[in-house]
Amino acid sequence: MGFDYDKYIRPGKLPHIWCPGCGHGIVMKGLIRAIDALELDKNKTAIVSGIGCASRLPGYMDFCTLHTTHGRAVAFATGIKMARPEMNVICVGGDGDGVAIGGNHFIHACRRNIDMTYLIMNNNIYGMTGGQFSPTTPYGAKASTTPYGNPDPPFDIAKLAIGAGATFVARGTAFHAAQIDKLLAEAMRHKGFSVVEILDSCPTTYGRRNRFKSVVEMMNQLKDMAVPVTAADKMPAEQLRGKVLTGILYKESKPEYVEEYRKLVERVRAEG
Repeated sequence: MGFDYDKYIRPGKLPHIWCPGCGHGIVMKGLIRAIDALELDKNKTAIVSGIGCASRLPGYMDFCTLHTTHGRAVAFATGIKMARPEMNVICVGGDGDGVAIGGNHFIHACRRNIDMTYLIMNNNIYGMTGGQFSPTTPYGAKASTTPYGNPDPPFDIAKLAIGAGATFVARGTAFHAAQIDKLLAEAMRHKGFSVVEILDSCPTTYGRRNRFKSVVEMMNQLKDMAVPVTAADKMPAEQLRGKVLTGILYKESKPEYVEEYRKLVERVRAEG
């Protein structure tokens, strides 16, 4: 018997607006399966997004949802967690929303170690807002604002998250669909700021400009470039050139921000 996604989808919201071949639908299904596996209460789960293709996801899901302004999803999500620490807070967005206009909020949420999960769907482009290059667009790749090839070196979102202080960092791909829910479930179990980057495909504003022949070719690229972190240690450096590591890349335990903040408030009150 197939998985029942319908109970997590708002009635009347489908079909979705994502282009044929976009990986965002795959990621949404992975998120739903992770939430189901953890048996999270719909009324105690908040899903927050900013602007962009990925940000449309909460509109389809039957939870407490917030569709906010461009790059500000983490700021709104922080407010929810501070006011209602018992809520399960999940932030979703794309690479542009998360680490370009929202980059400052992102690094400081990592630094603070606020207990929430940030799902970043990285499709290397501003898909919805015009096909501009983003901080993760590969060097030399074409976008509407780099028609002769991107001259900027791209961010490594996972390394950025680890360097900024996130206590759980994982990466998967839209091709490896069965892994997505497992990574997200582990992220949501973790006490602290969890980042899950999913390498995604944008066949319209990225694929066409960069002469991919089909969505299948884009998906096969994701398949070929991914190396499980558990296998990477056994591989020589030359075999890892041009590859990306997938799986749980980093995990540690540190004091969680909201709990520490509330302890501070109680101490100040006690001291009168």
